[in-house]
Amino acid sequence: MTKYEKDIFAIINTSRDHLTVEQIFQKLRKIHPQVVLATVYNNLNRLLEEELICKVSVEGMPDRYDRMKKHDHLVCRHCGKLSDITLEDLTSSLKKQLGDDVISYDLKVFYVCPACREKENGGRQ
Repeated sequence: MTKYEKDIFAIINTSRDHLTVEQIFQKLRKIHPQVVLATVYNNLNRLLEEELICKVSVEGMPDRYDRMKKHDHLVCRHCGKLSDITLEDLTSSLKKQLGDDVISYDLKVFYVCPACREKENGGRQ
């Protein structure tokens, strides 16, 4: 693993946010000021190929990168906020149906987050 791969991997795995390429690039520049955006893309692609990270794609939004841990995502239809959610029963069901060979899956639950609901209601509950 190159120094850039190691640092990008660490950035993704220590963040609780789902970072875009641009956000990863900005964090990496703090460590390696000379890095260029193409280097970030190339290293992200290698980490994806090695299945060390995963890409979260939502239509109409930039791709985001996440740690390789079995979990699902909540996506706010209004503001695009992406949050982790773990649906243990679904994971168990997949394991029962498919065996332990499940490497990963990508489930996105679309909803309206509490902050957007509050804005819609004008601050009223």
